[in-house]
Amino acid sequence: MVGKVLFWSGFGLAVRMWQLGLEMRPLFNRESLWVWPVFAAAGGSFGYWLQGVEARQIRILSDRKDALLEKRRRRAEREGKPVKLDKVEEGAVLASTS
Repeated sequence: MVGKVLFWSGFGLAVRMWQLGLEMRPLFNRESLWVWPVFAAAGGSFGYWLQGVEARQIRILSDRKDALLEKRRRRAEREGKPVKLDKVEEGAVLASTS
């Protein structure tokens, strides 16, 4: 989590540097030094939000995978087939959900 926040904070600083370069202004002007932490905080907050999105997506995918494997197990029991899922079948289930 810290890695994403630090990366996006650095990206916010790079955006500020790019902005000042486009405007051809000095990078460290005394009157506008307060803006650098603002850009870093904005980038860091985006990284923090993105980490939450990723965690929710992983949880949803895991729940979907468990539901599909349970559904396949119940169908195999109903049809009288042996219940055995190897890694290839689990991969097929995951591929069919995406």
